[in-house]
Amino acid sequence: MSARFLLALVCFAMTACATTQQASTVGRSGFLDDYSILQKGAGDREALLRYVNPIADWKHYSKVMIDPVQLWLGEASSLRDLPQEERIRLTALLMGKIQNALLADYRVVREAGPHVMRLSVALTEAEASNTVLDTISSVLPTGYVLSGTKSLTTGTGTFVGSASIEAKITDAELGTLLAAAVDRRAGTKSLSGVTAEWNDVEESFEYWANTLRYRLCQWRGEHSCLPPTE
Repeated sequence: MSARFLLALVCFAMTACATTQQASTVGRSGFLDDYSILQKGAGDREALLRYVNPIADWKHYSKVMIDPVQLWLGEASSLRDLPQEERIRLTALLMGKIQNALLADYRVVREAGPHVMRLSVALTEAEASNTVLDTISSVLPTGYVLSGTKSLTTGTGTFVGSASIEAKITDAELGTLLAAAVDRRAGTKSLSGVTAEWNDVEESFEYWANTLRYRLCQWRGEHSCLPPTE
């Protein structure tokens, strides 16, 4: 099964972690409003396709509103056979990693307002997503525990092993687009259909979230930004 991780996490900044590598091409699911403004990334943890608003004042933002991560599945997606709880688990895990990473530099809020930027992210299967047939947002029941040692449902490891992410950051109050990106990670041996536990998925998501924090730090003009550990 082919699936891809569209990030810019706004990643706009992603690089290959120890078990994945950046693919050479990436599809477009329709999650973003305008793909024509995207340009090819230049490496150094940049997404395959990216856009950064040249007049954005990143120091202006001290708070972030994070939308529930969405899962966009196309007609040919084998993930459509997974239990909904498992699909929700994927998106909730990524959202949790993003929130934990950004809490180090921002106050996470639930409502738009002054000095608030809004982050929207979708996990997609780009090749199959011309028509969106299923959208799942990351909402888990209260008290639900994401056990890292729980075995993956068949197909989940394959999805994460070759996944795409689309992401955008906007001014939460004005709606102005600040950044957007599309990225795809192609799984290597440890994440290409042989992933057996959620720990593997968690490590990948944590790396992507930390890379987002790293890129935002650079955009703020800080000089002590530390790249994520591979």
